Amino acid sequence: MLKLLFLGTSAARPTVERSVSALVLEREGETLLFECGEGTQRQMMRYGASFNLSEVFFSHFHADHFLGIIGLVRTLGLQGRTEPMRFYGPKGAKRILGAALNLGVERVPFEVEIEELEPDAALRRDGYELLTFGADHGGGALGYVLVEQDRLGKFDPARAKELGVPEGPLWGRLQRAEAVTLEDGRTVEPGLIVGAPRPGRKVVYTGDSRPCKATIEAAIGADVLVHEATFSLEEAERAKETDHSTAHEAAEVARMAKARRLVLTHVSARYSRDPGPLLEEARAVFPETIVAKDGLEIEVGYRE
Repeated sequence: MLKLLFLGTSAARPTVERSVSALVLEREGETLLFECGEGTQRQMMRYGASFNLSEVFFSHFHADHFLGIIGLVRTLGLQGRTEPMRFYGPKGAKRILGAALNLGVERVPFEVEIEELEPDAALRRDGYELLTFGADHGGGALGYVLVEQDRLGKFDPARAKELGVPEGPLWGRLQRAEAVTLEDGRTVEPGLIVGAPRPGRKVVYTGDSRPCKATIEAAIGADVLVHEATFSLEEAERAKETDHSTAHEAAEVARMAKARRLVLTHVSARYSRDPGPLLEEARAVFPETIVAKDGLEIEVGYRE
């Protein structure tokens, strides 16, 4: 299972309806947290996010994206956590996150490692990679891509039986793209029974950013693109001044990247209760768009 859980979808300040930035990505029992705005630990409790997480990823260090790390670490400590954690972020992560923990937590009862990342970094994991790209939101901001390895091709049992391959270990070897030799001396190549490798899933998170070439390239063919949309077109100049995007601009990125779905987040307080104008604006360009709200869950399926 690959699932997104939106804990905070507001822009710079929280509203009655929306908390500030935080997004959980759950994959095969593993929990990753992207951003940790103020009150994130409460949002995790409210929406049932697992506290059994070991890694937190930051796109940049504006207060609405990282201040909640103090409360989260305190909560984990009070829950008796002893396992280490690792925080990732752009240049400045060690100084800023280290200072936050020193100021806000009397004693961190577990080890915390902080790693600074550059654009085009790759964190290789079991079955997937986490890649970074340079977002356009002041110096050093990062976006993140989770991309899974290709899956094995689809096995055709009827064809295997037709070719006389007995069910059992030989089927497994064919599935792993190995040729097999039958008792009658015939060699059966996997391409006769197993289809082409199938793509894994791909999720892209921009953090705060202007629309940019790096995001388009990172999001090519993405199953889900999570893109900030702080403003509507009527505030396009304000978006430029503050290094943010309009819903229209985010939709253009999704269209050019040929993404499958676009999820808008980081919504200005102006649209907190009624994000309809943002949705209408984006769907005119890219129909497969939704506006996230706190508590929204999205399950990312495989492309078949």
